Amino acid sequence: MKRQLILAAASLAVMTMFAQTGEKLTGEIIGTKYSVNYANNSKSTTVNSKENAFDHDLETFFASYDRSFTWVGLDLGEKHVITSVGWAMRNESAAYERATLGVFQGANNPDFSDALPIYIIPERGALHQMNYAETTCTRGFRYVRYVGPHDARCNIAEIEFYGAPGEGSDDALYQLTNLPTVVVNTPGMEWFHDDKEYAMEGSQVYVIKDGAFDIDATAQIRGRGNASWDFPKKPFRIKFDKKQKVLGGPAKAKKWTMISNYGDKTLMRNRLAFDISERLEMPFTPACHFVDLVFNGEYQGTYQLCDQVEVASGRVDITEMEPTDTEGEALTGGYLIEIDAYAYNEADGEWFESTGGHRIPVTIKSPDPGVKEQYNYIKKKFSDLEKSVFSGNFKDPEKGYRKHLDLDLFLKHFIVGELSGNTDTYWSTYMTLDRGDELFRTGPVWDFDLAFDNDYRTYPVNSHNDFVCFSGSFAEGMYSFVNRIIHLDEDAKNRLSYVWSYARKYQGLDEDTFLGIVDEYAETLDASQRLNFKRWDILDWEVHMNPYARGSYEAEVDVVRDYLRERFEKLDELIGIVEVGGVAGMASDSDASYSIYNLQGIKVAEGMGTPDTGSLQEGIYIVNTAQGSKKIRR
Repeated sequence: MKRQLILAAASLAVMTMFAQTGEKLTGEIIGTKYSVNYANNSKSTTVNSKENAFDHDLETFFASYDRSFTWVGLDLGEKHVITSVGWAMRNESAAYERATLGVFQGANNPDFSDALPIYIIPERGALHQMNYAETTCTRGFRYVRYVGPHDARCNIAEIEFYGAPGEGSDDALYQLTNLPTVVVNTPGMEWFHDDKEYAMEGSQVYVIKDGAFDIDATAQIRGRGNASWDFPKKPFRIKFDKKQKVLGGPAKAKKWTMISNYGDKTLMRNRLAFDISERLEMPFTPACHFVDLVFNGEYQGTYQLCDQVEVASGRVDITEMEPTDTEGEALTGGYLIEIDAYAYNEADGEWFESTGGHRIPVTIKSPDPGVKEQYNYIKKKFSDLEKSVFSGNFKDPEKGYRKHLDLDLFLKHFIVGELSGNTDTYWSTYMTLDRGDELFRTGPVWDFDLAFDNDYRTYPVNSHNDFVCFSGSFAEGMYSFVNRIIHLDEDAKNRLSYVWSYARKYQGLDEDTFLGIVDEYAETLDASQRLNFKRWDILDWEVHMNPYARGSYEAEVDVVRDYLRERFEKLDELIGIVEVGGVAGMASDSDASYSIYNLQGIKVAEGMGTPDTGSLQEGIYIVNTAQGSKKIRR
């Protein structure tokens, strides 16, 4: 059977009202044990109990004692393919909205550890009657249930399931919208504890794309984030029991992040910043995907499934160190560190303060802490970098900081922060030092929820007459560190102009390109954001660092559009535009030849001297010179 993608978006505007299809199913009533007796707000098993959801009486209802992750359903005795579902809301005005975002699920394990969604109620239906919807998931289920939305106490008057006996197939699995759906089932429907380090082992994770499984695996679930951990929409980390390749990304790995983007009401700021990083050809840009999340049967909103920043093939691709790497060349790398304003919260041995005079806090992300020789080595190397920046010997090859820092990568990282208007660029900054390498290399970029004019402390960014980072948040010592390179080193300022000008001319850093990307993402996210802001009703509220609440998704996206329309011109003014040509870093002698190929292996240009891509259409190309090969984006 041809795979089908089931889109809730089609039913967002009008609830489907039609006669149910298939045979009405019966079975043993199952569900959350305790109901609530509203007369005295006490636990009960007889008042407002789960049996009321199947008594054919619209005036009675099931209301659970607990407010969230509660449910009611049927054990059908054998597998059935569900063809439609029905529901009636509790017939009281206070409960009118309480079925919106309720999720119907099917499972074949009695604990619903393998539960999959078969339908989400996208908007309120009609009172005093049954509402019906088709379900075209082709898998057969023995156990079916309705999980109430968050903080609703389930509060459902009637539910019905229709279908036919059968094993079914996985030819068509249900997705909430056009985005991939991520399903997380933790043992016993356990939710996050206050301790973000607490791990829920043995969880089941499904990723469904184009109506089929992309991932079906067990994992550990735990919280993540710093300030974002305190938001009601929780970010978390997935650690699969075995390495997985997710949604076609470059890495096969165990650890993946689920970014909540709670304070970013466009839901796209992080990904836009990653697009800048990719166009600047930074060595590693996190792969990320917009997804819908169902956690233990409860809809949680639009998330961003993203690479974990870690040393691994396809991620931060440097040498992965062992505890035995304690001397010689083996001790020289590779190290992944984070200049981190939150470092003081880390355990002893996991972070250090630099000793170059400015006490910059640095967290060691890799290798694992605990090896004294490795700790001392990276602390000394970073402190040497710090000392060289503050020495004032910018041009001295023996004492200048270029002996310790890849300047071009530092400047590209700076450009990502400035083009996005990120006020936290140097609050948290990743760097690497690979084995046998003397240069610290800045990146990857990360954390842009306050970018693109989303921080009241710096809004509007384009009104500033200096780079926005200098009005933002810095880890201890980093203001002076960055200021010396960007403002005081004339050669670095000239190089910044070249890198920026090259990116503007050849790498797609322009207004039209990025406004097109914003429009594309807004369209992609449209169905999902409608559900998200029913779950998180914050469009009229200022949350986190929002300068204003715009009242609608479209108005929030317009903030980013308006910001970008001004930002490119503003940075042209602040950085300066210079004449550039060819491919950055691949200059050749005038009598040396070069060839340029598209990804199909067809030669599209050739010549002598510095490779010139000015006549090429937008796309990805391979440039070959006597210096080697380089993949570029035009």
